[in-house]
Amino acid sequence: MYIDAGDGTKLHVKDMGEGQPVILIHGWPLTGDMWEYQVVALLEAGYRVITYDRRGFGQSGHPAGAYDYDRLADDLAAIVDHLDLSSVDLVGFSMGGGEVVRYLRRHGSSKVRRAVLVASVVPYMLKDDSNPDGVDSSDFDTMRAQIREDRFAFLQTFGKQFYGVGLVSRPVSQALLDWTFTLGIMASPLATLRCLDAFAETDFRPDLASVDVPTLIIHGTSDKTVPIDPTARAAAAGIAQATLIEYDGEPHGLFATVPDRLNADLLDFLRPGV
Repeated sequence: MYIDAGDGTKLHVKDMGEGQPVILIHGWPLTGDMWEYQVVALLEAGYRVITYDRRGFGQSGHPAGAYDYDRLADDLAAIVDHLDLSSVDLVGFSMGGGEVVRYLRRHGSSKVRRAVLVASVVPYMLKDDSNPDGVDSSDFDTMRAQIREDRFAFLQTFGKQFYGVGLVSRPVSQALLDWTFTLGIMASPLATLRCLDAFAETDFRPDLASVDVPTLIIHGTSDKTVPIDPTARAAAAGIAQATLIEYDGEPHGLFATVPDRLNADLLDFLRPGV
């Protein structure tokens, strides 16, 4: 289905199954289809599973307007409201973790039961005097330059780092890398750049106090894309009801490198009545 985000942009949404609703929010620069392993596991466990393509990505509209987190969180709110969800679980991967916490800050938790941050950029990626463990701004500048020069070559190289090719004991297949590349090239080049700015520079530290629901944080200790110290460990320290699970030696793309482990942890945390 397509849902109007309120500014004329249409968001491509998949709504599958019945039961406790779970919204899965994808990472950059992919689409909602990145959750393939998790969608199957959640549907088979009896959940209602909702995925969507962020504006500018996949089959959603590709506007030339704002891609800041206030706008992206309001897109999530438009989906929650359109589907009339009153007790939903929100699961955000990487950039998608920002939508989860900014949604809670802007729209409150009255419609949210639980939250999950998987390899998330929250609370702050950029290295500065207040965040010495962050990522140097020159690294993001290099990414921007590579995207502008040859976005397709960048995506192929980025995918290998994303999944820790040469690092993890069970590497992903070339076919999965090709699939990831296909999802990435579906994005608007403008949205690819502007969303890079958003996740690289947005400081979510003031948002953490608004996360007042039970929250699971999962992150790989060998994540080279979103380092664990300024993100997951800092988020766990700043969110009142947070539980942190560290995956020793795992890279960024946990949804594909260790899908069975991730699925088991998600299902354990999201059990109705828990």
